[in-house]
Amino acid sequence: MRVLVAISGGVDSAAAAALLMREGHEVVGVTLQLADLSREGLGASRCCSTADIGMAREVADRLGIQHYIIDMEMSFEKAVLRPFVESYLSGETPLPCAHCNSSLKFGELLTIATQLGAEFLATGHYARIERGADRPVLLRGRDVARDQSYFLFGLRPEQLGRVLFPLGGMRKDEVRAFARSVGLPNADRRDSQEVCFVPAGGSYMDVLQKLAADRLPGPGDVVDRSGNVLGRHAGFQRFTIGQRRGIGLPGTRRFYVIEVRPQENRVVVGRRDDALRGRLRIRDVNWLAAAEPGTVDAQVQIRSRHSAQPAVVTLDGGGGADVEFVEPVMAPAPGQAAVCYDGDRLLGGGWIVSAD
Repeated sequence: MRVLVAISGGVDSAAAAALLMREGHEVVGVTLQLADLSREGLGASRCCSTADIGMAREVADRLGIQHYIIDMEMSFEKAVLRPFVESYLSGETPLPCAHCNSSLKFGELLTIATQLGAEFLATGHYARIERGADRPVLLRGRDVARDQSYFLFGLRPEQLGRVLFPLGGMRKDEVRAFARSVGLPNADRRDSQEVCFVPAGGSYMDVLQKLAADRLPGPGDVVDRSGNVLGRHAGFQRFTIGQRRGIGLPGTRRFYVIEVRPQENRVVVGRRDDALRGRLRIRDVNWLAAAEPGTVDAQVQIRSRHSAQPAVVTLDGGGGADVEFVEPVMAPAPGQAAVCYDGDRLLGGGWIVSAD
């Protein structure tokens, strides 16, 4: 088959391309120019720097494959950066990687694959796809510590039907060993730990300060559940539900952020038990299971580093769902995703709107 492989400059995407070539496929590489925030006075982004693009080109040369660099900055700004800013300003905690996957990496890239005559699109994600008579099934990656299926819940069945994840059954150490064995120049390159458009050594707040400086709130009150003022904050966008460090209150009592109120420019804090929630409301549900039931038992994951917990999911048929956990979970945050699993199988997911 002819396969378009998204090559970022990291070892995972390079190894995915090499594995497909070893299996006899015709591989074409593509690297996306997504964000260059140096024009905003920030440092180079983590995945779109000149060094990253140069490494992607070096990988393509080493493998002897065609390689295209495509400028998608305008699409990225519309689909990822603007929602990222709006989410923070509305008091949410955004999840830009999931938006990027569904709209760009597995949206526009599949269109490009068709234009280049490729039957499939492949990436270096740690997830698996099983293909049966009905529809593709998305599974967690074998390497539990590296599993990235949580960020892929927005992919539609027709997209999954044209996607390959060559690394899904491998551990990270096996990927690096394979990369060394075939002489990939980035076999030992360090992995990026942050969102791609956040510059090395920078933070979310640095990006927000540049992209929305004239819209950021000023200082406000930190209050308890009864509305008593306990201290001041430098902007509610600096806080997320469940946060414990950096609240800046005097004394030794341990506080957690339990609510962000942008309209009042207030941050509400409480004890750890105050951050526990038993029910969620989610929107824009993408259901990958073969049928969309009214109610289903599942294990639901509410953040990328969270362990999925037993819950009952009730879909309303209008793109929303209620999630009721068997035991309360810690600090689900609006703007993050609630992703439903049956064991390793990803059933579907949606965006957290509120929690009770």
